[in-house]
Amino acid sequence: MRNYIRKTDRGTKSVELMQRAANLVVNENKSLRQVCRDFELSKTSLSRFIERMKNDPVNLRFGYGTPRQIFNTEQEARLTEYLRKLAQIFHGIGPKEVRRMAYDCAIKYKISIPETWHTNKMAGSDWMSAFLKRNTSLSIRKPEATSLSRATSFNKTNVQEFYTKLAEVMDRFKFTASFIWNADETGVSTVTKPSKIVAAKGKRNIGSITSGERGTNVTLLVAVSATGSSIPPMFIFPRKKFQHHFIRDGPTDCIGAGNSSGWITNDEFLIFIQHFIKHVRPSKETPVLLVLDNHSSHLSVPTLDLAKENGVVMLSFPPHTSHKSQPLDVSVYGPFKRYMSSTQDAWMRNNAGKTMTIYDIPGIVRTALRLALTPTNIIHGFEKTGIFPFNQDKFNDADFAPSYVTDRPMETCSNESQLSSTPLPTILSNPQLPPSFDPQPSSSFDAQGVFCPEIVRPLPKAGPRKSTINRKRRKTAILTDTPEKENLRKEQEITNKKKANSVNKKNQANKKVQQVKKAILKEVNSDSSSDDEYFCLVCCEKYSDSVPGEGWIQCNLCRQWAHEKCISNRGCIYLFVIIVIRETMSLIKIKYIYNKCYLSVNRL
Repeated sequence: MRNYIRKTDRGTKSVELMQRAANLVVNENKSLRQVCRDFELSKTSLSRFIERMKNDPVNLRFGYGTPRQIFNTEQEARLTEYLRKLAQIFHGIGPKEVRRMAYDCAIKYKISIPETWHTNKMAGSDWMSAFLKRNTSLSIRKPEATSLSRATSFNKTNVQEFYTKLAEVMDRFKFTASFIWNADETGVSTVTKPSKIVAAKGKRNIGSITSGERGTNVTLLVAVSATGSSIPPMFIFPRKKFQHHFIRDGPTDCIGAGNSSGWITNDEFLIFIQHFIKHVRPSKETPVLLVLDNHSSHLSVPTLDLAKENGVVMLSFPPHTSHKSQPLDVSVYGPFKRYMSSTQDAWMRNNAGKTMTIYDIPGIVRTALRLALTPTNIIHGFEKTGIFPFNQDKFNDADFAPSYVTDRPMETCSNESQLSSTPLPTILSNPQLPPSFDPQPSSSFDAQGVFCPEIVRPLPKAGPRKSTINRKRRKTAILTDTPEKENLRKEQEITNKKKANSVNKKNQANKKVQQVKKAILKEVNSDSSSDDEYFCLVCCEKYSDSVPGEGWIQCNLCRQWAHEKCISNRGCIYLFVIIVIRETMSLIKIKYIYNKCYLSVNRL
């Protein structure tokens, strides 16, 4: 019966259709057979419906009932809405957890359930399958991993503040589409996830050749404008010394740089800004707007000075919001990664037996990037993010739903003007929640016994966030404005001073250690006076207390003495391990001194 397929349409007519047919028979004296013939109904079904109308005209129903359904239609609708709400705030639950929640709801509202539910403390798998069939708006999906910072930072307060800054610079400089640019970096690895292949059906493990176990990343910087144009990209290689032949096969007029990590730093982004100014040719008379994220390399004061001198107005996105607010992330880098995957697969097949290196990346990017950097993709990214054409209402309440879990109310103010001037609180908050997200259902629901899953399992809500002292909280800002730039200058001066002091302290400490080590080595290597009292450093017995005729041995290197019976054939290992540990020397010195002393004793 689980997979039963109906073979007739009996019992599928609507109640309204049956009412019209019954009215023709009862009120207009139409023939029952003729009405059934006209409406394609069963004579028996219509007769029974007419009897129900006479007995109970209020609660009319037609069709096959659901005697084994645990929750009624209204209860399942509330349960469906609750599950959709959990998924919207990125806290969705799996099938087993849904079955446990169904059991808890049934116990809470004293609904009759099968005995197996009590045994397993959850609903059965058959109930879950039938529930999904009845509620077609739900399905079991594989979610995409989203960091907590992204889910909570993309809230209405942060986004509206960005659009306020964007409107300010657009009103001030009257930017058009050709003067609005977006720049961002992404990583390109020598090892990517293989694309789908055609293979034998039923086989569990299907393999595909990749370049290696773990890939090496090369950073790629791209800048695009709202008109769909772009400038040649920049590559950052994990090499301390960049050579121009690294980008020999790359896109036309591309540039490159290198450092030990391969990630972008202040120096590399300064080179990119110079490259950007060379191709875009902004000036103070014809400035351009460059929107970018809050990465630390974008906040370097020399870079901001260079940008301001050449008419580049830099506006930063709020932290952890670029996945929805940055055009390159929205419409360019996704297709680019897919094209890169297929292009790298083709490279592996065309170069069988070869390992892909970072020097092959520019040639592969040249093929994949031009497929992704199309005017259609770029313009669509600016439109979807509301940057150009300017649209501060581009995102609705459903887009801000994931931030509901950590939303806290803002500080209360006396009037709206005071509220608008209130600075952002120490935690990210969204004072205007979507209407469908009620933090807690009213207690009247429970008192009246109305089915409400949120009473059984309230929506998740985070507590007060712990304050972090050392972490600098960023927010959207016009980076090239003088007040913002001066604040960054002071902040970076303090940071550089702290780093310089730390390096000086470390150098002084290392210098003292070297002095101590030199003093120890000098003391160890110096000849001992003949008038001093000597001890056996193995058994610590004085030479003056030794038995007459007892053998003593002196090491040629350290000039220390020990009993011949204590040393035996082991060399001076005990002697010098004690000396080295006592004088806090390194393990390398221990090995060196032990080997020298062992050879010296063997030559006695």
